Amino acid sequence: MIKVLNLFKSFGSQEIFEDISFNVNPGERIGLVGRNGHGKTTLLNMIIGEEHQDSGDIVIPKGYTIGHVSQHIRFTQKTVVAEACMGLPEDQREDKWKAEKILAGLGFSMDDMQRPPSDFSGGFQVRLNLARVLVSEPAMLLLDEPTNYLDVVSIRWLSSFLRQWNGEIVLVTHDRSFMDSVTTHTLGIHRRKVRKIEGSTDKLYEQILKEEEIYENTRINDEKKRKEVEQFITRFRAKARLAGMVQSRVKQLEKKQTLDKLERIKTLDFSFNYRPFNAKTLMTADSLTFSYDEKYNIINNFSLNVRSDDRICVIGKNGKGKTTLLRLLAGEVKPDSGSLNMHTNTGTGYFAQTNTIRLNDKLTIEEEIMSAGCEKQMARNIAGAMMFEGDDSLKKIGFLSGGEKSRVLLGKILAAPSNLLFLDEPTNHLDMEACDALMAAIDCFPGAVLMVTHNEMFLHTLANRFIVFQNNGITHFDGSYQDFLDKIGWEDEEDARRTSGQDDDAKRGMPVNKKDIRKLRTDVITKRSKDIKPLEEKIHKTEELISSKESLLEQRNSEIADAAGSGKGREIEALSREVHSLQKEIDSLFDDYEKLNNELDEKQKFYETELKKLEE
Repeated sequence: MIKVLNLFKSFGSQEIFEDISFNVNPGERIGLVGRNGHGKTTLLNMIIGEEHQDSGDIVIPKGYTIGHVSQHIRFTQKTVVAEACMGLPEDQREDKWKAEKILAGLGFSMDDMQRPPSDFSGGFQVRLNLARVLVSEPAMLLLDEPTNYLDVVSIRWLSSFLRQWNGEIVLVTHDRSFMDSVTTHTLGIHRRKVRKIEGSTDKLYEQILKEEEIYENTRINDEKKRKEVEQFITRFRAKARLAGMVQSRVKQLEKKQTLDKLERIKTLDFSFNYRPFNAKTLMTADSLTFSYDEKYNIINNFSLNVRSDDRICVIGKNGKGKTTLLRLLAGEVKPDSGSLNMHTNTGTGYFAQTNTIRLNDKLTIEEEIMSAGCEKQMARNIAGAMMFEGDDSLKKIGFLSGGEKSRVLLGKILAAPSNLLFLDEPTNHLDMEACDALMAAIDCFPGAVLMVTHNEMFLHTLANRFIVFQNNGITHFDGSYQDFLDKIGWEDEEDARRTSGQDDDAKRGMPVNKKDIRKLRTDVITKRSKDIKPLEEKIHKTEELISSKESLLEQRNSEIADAAGSGKGREIEALSREVHSLQKEIDSLFDDYEKLNNELDEKQKFYETELKKLEE
């Protein structure tokens, strides 16, 4: 375990931490959250000694080992597996199988393991760095955005691997679903302080929201009382008889601490600009084929109709052609054969990380957004929504970080009305709160969306159709992401599960056969539907009944007012009795409604736990 005691850290005039203290106790897996620039990476760097605090202590027991994935790429061995083995303790260097197990889970094939590390892309080289740390089995893992460059299959494997980790973990990631699937505790950096709770990110943010609401209500009440006391002092200061009371109030004010108004925290707050579209089909792709060389077609004979309200997610392992397909559909590259037809009223917006290089470094943020075809005031408003408020919108593009350039790119998409969005891994470089804002904006967008993402929260929440790169081909799947997992699933998950040691389930009497596990999941989902559907129907009926009773109550109150104007006493008496009866019925219905919702929450949590057990 480690102890952080009374830590202070600042960069120039910017204070990052202000007297923070916390422990990482044995066996805890901690999710570290906070907005970009609030110090998450700085804190990790201080724990490993690459950054130094202004004051305070970080106490690490003697002999306690910490594994940290370096973004610096430097390899010394001839093969991937030999490089991964460098992470093993010296007396275990011959246990090559341990390295192979980790590498397989991270997406390296047996052939890949015999190739030189330099053959691979930067993303796979970062994976190799991660593998080298995981095989070293340190007492604590410090992981800063470990899902970057990982595809959804590898992310799911890593999530399962980390849940079985016996040591401590401190994890930073923008992927909320990944973090909540792994961690036991959440540590939040907020307003230069930290707070740690047992439980998920939702629980932490709910607690912060409640505390700040209480603080703000207390501040407003205190301010009101202070003004009342000040008015009393001003009014009666000259009254000799009340001198004692006045002096008492003065001392009361001196002792009373003034609560400062909470500083407003910048956050993404935006919606995509919708271009109205009345037809059913926005775009049709027919028999698209594309290759980078003549020997191998990345996209082969692919067809697709995009309806006006589609939410299509493109999923699959890295390197299979997801980005290439999106570029084809967005018209960024031309197919070798086949056709792509857009409706004349289709307006598109295209976001890809690589497109940040198209930004003009010499322009300001405001000017770059205006270049998309909007007026200065609209560009200012969009810049503000992208967290570049006031004079920040006059910063030059060349001085922005990768994450800030991504926000400018999003801003340019907002500047032009669209009804078809192409989004290629839009959550990279965004913090967790910004990812939530983006997900809400996509969810509220009336048009169609085609998106490449490995974020399973986005897949579960948004998608109704999928383009799946799997088994050396491309297939369509209509339905939710959970439907896809239940009916088809990922081709490599069973092998990855066995390779990572999860075949120990057999020893505990659990089925390891993928088909058996899928059947169990189907049984649980069927039972969940039987339990939950009647409750949801009761809740819906109760809502309708409450609505109808409240309408009737409003009508009767209006009739009482009319009767009172006409002096109809008996009618008023009868209507009053009916109003009283209706109010009692409504109160009773609200009690039932609350009980039904509580029961629904409990059942949903129960089945979520059962499904999570099967995943593990």
